[in-house]
Order: sequence, then structure tokens, then C-alpha cells
Amino acid sequence: MGQIDNRTIATNTLFLYFRMAFIMLVNLFVVRAILDILGVVDYGIYNVVGGIVGMFSFLNGTLATSSQRYFSVALANGDRLRLKHQFCLNVSVFVLLILFVIVFAETIGLWYVNTKMTIPQDRLFAANLVYQLTIITFVFQLITVPYNALMIAHEHMKIFAYIGIVEAIFKIIMVIILSNGNCDKLIEYGILMLLSSIIVMSCYYIFCRKNYAESKYSFYWKKDEAKDLIGFSGWHFLGTTSVVIRSQGINLLINAFFSPAVNGARAIAFQISSVVNQFAGNFFVAVKPQMYKSYAAKDINGLVALIFRSTIICVFLVSIIAVPCIINADFILQLWLKKVPEYTVLFTQLVLINAIIDATGNPTICAALATKQIKKFYLYTGTLYILCLPISYIALKLGYDASITMVISSVISVIAVFSRVIILKQLFPFPLKNYIILFVKEMLLTVFIIIVAVLFKCEINNSIIAFIGSSIVSVILHIVCYYYVIIDKQDRIIISDIVKEKILRR
Repeated sequence: MGQIDNRTIATNTLFLYFRMAFIMLVNLFVVRAILDILGVVDYGIYNVVGGIVGMFSFLNGTLATSSQRYFSVALANGDRLRLKHQFCLNVSVFVLLILFVIVFAETIGLWYVNTKMTIPQDRLFAANLVYQLTIITFVFQLITVPYNALMIAHEHMKIFAYIGIVEAIFKIIMVIILSNGNCDKLIEYGILMLLSSIIVMSCYYIFCRKNYAESKYSFYWKKDEAKDLIGFSGWHFLGTTSVVIRSQGINLLINAFFSPAVNGARAIAFQISSVVNQFAGNFFVAVKPQMYKSYAAKDINGLVALIFRSTIICVFLVSIIAVPCIINADFILQLWLKKVPEYTVLFTQLVLINAIIDATGNPTICAALATKQIKKFYLYTGTLYILCLPISYIALKLGYDASITMVISSVISVIAVFSRVIILKQLFPFPLKNYIILFVKEMLLTVFIIIVAVLFKCEINNSIIAFIGSSIVSVILHIVCYYYVIIDKQDRIIISDIVKEKILRR
């Protein structure tokens, strides 16, 4: 494992992009259709009520990352027995966490839904029923995590892609059912989302049981190993909790200060951001196991190379899609939605700016997780993200607009970038100065591209031509600027050789 398997990364990335392209096209249709069927108020209610349980979505991320890390290291070391023990231990820990989530959701969560949320009286029954459905949905999603993590650790992205496509196809079926049903649309939507999570869980379970001997569960509990896993997950829990507080906590704040319609606008903006983030996220899913395995093999130079290259690619992939969306948000939303809710355009622009900044995060976070020394890492970065909530509350209390919460989030994200790499340097030999220069160059280039594309757009009166033209200008500038300004000479030579080879073959 001393060598980085670039071929595996490339092959898996292709499968993941095929999955992403299909899911993205489906989501563009589904989100618009669901918003039209439910209406902005019911859509907002689903998102804010689901946000109570969604606050525990960090468990999915925390445990998936922890599982992937331990599974990948066991595979890198060729220790199948340890892999079996780690899988069974993870499942046992998951069961305990599911019980905890259910108790919390049915006590404090249920109280908050019925006493603190701004929900129209005539939708209170539907909101409560949907809340119960989201709890069950979340339980199935949590059960899926160890099987998903095992598949990714084995780097079987082809199957991972196929399951994602099955889920997307069901979403289309879901829209058809909702369009023709006579029941309460909000409740029906909750039931269908639950059914979707059951189908996905079944796919992962069946494949893993047939292909991985270690996925056959039997109770396993060793105190030292459980303490190590829970300790590692606990500090990672702090980091992912802080991200959830920044997202779902602010969602609840907006509901307290404004109406469910504003939550609906924010939900649309985050749906767009989620689609854009998939461009980097799908690539990084393929890189992550290689990073864990590089550190396990003590290949620090390989790990550092992966951090820099994946940071460049992640930011590039998010920025090249986000910038045209930022510039043309009003046009895209008018084209996509029949009626654009108030705040949606501004929310979308601000959320996408934040997404470009956050695109730098995954490689450095993964590198820290590989070392297992994450206590200080998450104490600092987690605290920064948690600060978004009280600062946003003060700003809203002072009378600022709902969009201020996203401005605050972006500022905190920039500070978090510097905090992460400073701590990373303390964990292993890491070229801090080079990374900071890279980050500043990427952000300045993004600003430059936005300015040039906006100036180009302002010179054109026709909205369709302005959209197409500014998008083309943005894409060309991204490719040229990243090739000549961001990518180093060695990688430029590699890229040139690959392009020449492809041309000569033809």
C-alpha cells in the first residue's frame, strides 16, 4: 500500500459521476415537483419538522466516517478477522445509538415540535405524524451506515452507484404517486420517504451479505476496542454535531424569527447546494479509502500529495458549477420553479459561496481522521461552527435579515480552514505555508471569475444568451486559471502527457 492506486481512484470516480449525473437530473425534477405538489408551507414544515431528527444526521456522517476509517485500515493491513470484529462492533454501537435517538426524539423533540415551532394550527396533526415517520426513516438510514461503509472501504463504487440510481428512480415513482394520490400530500410524502429508506437499506444489506463474509453479524463487544471506537467517534461526533448545529440549528432559528415559507426558501437553496457539493463529494468518496490506507502504510508523502490534489479538484469541481449558478441564480430559479419563494435567490447565492469555501474541508478532515488524533482538531473547529448559532441569534435579535445567518456561516468557514491546517501540521509533517497560499489563490481566482463573468453578463440584454455566455466564460476561465495558476508544473506535465496520448490514439 505504499503506492497510491490512481487507476482505482479514476475508475471509481467515473462510476460515482455517472451516479451523480443521474441523481442530479432526477433531483432537479423531483424538488420542483415536490415543491409544486406540497406547496411552500408544507414543504417548509417537512424540512423544519424533519430538522429535529435531522439534527441527528451527524450520527450518519460520524459513524460512516469512523466505520470507513477502521474498515479501510483493517483491509490495508490484510487483517480479515479484525475487519469482522470491527464490523460487528460497529453494528452493536449503532443499535445503542438508535435507542438513544428514539428516546430523545420522542421526549424533547416531540415537546419542541408541539410547543416551540411555528406551524399553522390546521397542519399540526400532519406535522406530528410526519415527525414520527421521519424518526422511523432515520432509524433505517442509520442501520444502512455500516453496510455502506463496508462497501466503500472495499472500494466497490460500481454497486454504490447502482444503489444510488435505484433510490433516484424511486423518487420519480414517488412524484407520480403524489401527483395522483388523494390523501394528505404531506403525510403521503413522509410515508414514501420512509419506504425509500427501507429499499436502500435492503439493497446494501443483500449485497454485503452475499459478497463480504465479515458482514454476517454476530454480537461482539470488547471493552478496549469499544472504548477506542466510541472515543474516536465521540470526538468526530463533536465535529459533525457542530456542522449540524450550524445547519439545522439556524433552520430552527429562522423558523422562530420568520415563517415556514422562509424555511422553504432556505431548503430550496440547500437542495441546490447539495447538488453542487455532489460534484466534489462523489470524487472524494473515491479518494477517502486511499487516504486512510496511505497513512496506515506510513506513506506520508503520498498522503500530503492526496491532500493537495484532492483540495484543488474539490474546490474546482464545486466552483466551476457554483459560479454560473451564483451569477444566474434568478434566471435558473425562474426556469426551474414555477414560483420562486421570497429570499430563495439571495439564499442560493450565499449558500453556494459558503459551499466553495467548505469544499476545502474534506481532504484535511480525512487526513486528521486517518491519524486518529482528532481531539484538538475538533475542539477548535467544532467550537467555531457552534459559534454560528449564538452569533446568528444575536444578529437576528438585533433586526438583521435572515440572510445574515449565511454570511456569518461563510466567515466562520474561512476561519475554520486556517484552524484545520494549523492543527494538521502538529499531527504530521505538513507544508502549512504552501496550503495557505493554495487556499488564498483559489478563493481570489473565484472572486476574479465572478467579477469577469458578471461584467460579461451585464453587456447582454437577452437573458438566455446572458446565461449561456456568462456560464461559458466562467467555465473557460476556471479551466485556464486552474491549469496555469493553481496546478503545479509537475501535474501540468502529467495532464499534458495524458491529453497528448489521447489525441495520438485517435
